[in-house]
Amino acid sequence: MDNRINHFQNDKGYNIIKIGVKKFMCAGASPPMDHPHIFINMGDENEKRCPYCSTIYCFDSSLGQEETSPKGCLLLI
Repeated sequence: MDNRINHFQNDKGYNIIKIGVKKFMCAGASPPMDHPHIFINMGDENEKRCPYCSTIYCFDSSLGQEETSPKGCLLLI
């Protein structure tokens, strides 16, 4: 079982990013313009807003663990 926590970034300034996981880290933008990387757990909800950058992350069960919509928001650490 893979216990890695994916990091996501929002370099393009999207309002909403759909992701295929419910536990993740938000970095805001890619380094060096990132905010503190914070752990977000959606729990029973399907949507959470990052308290730093206000990006809304929505869980989409049709996406894989490293997929985002729009594409390209996974941050490789």
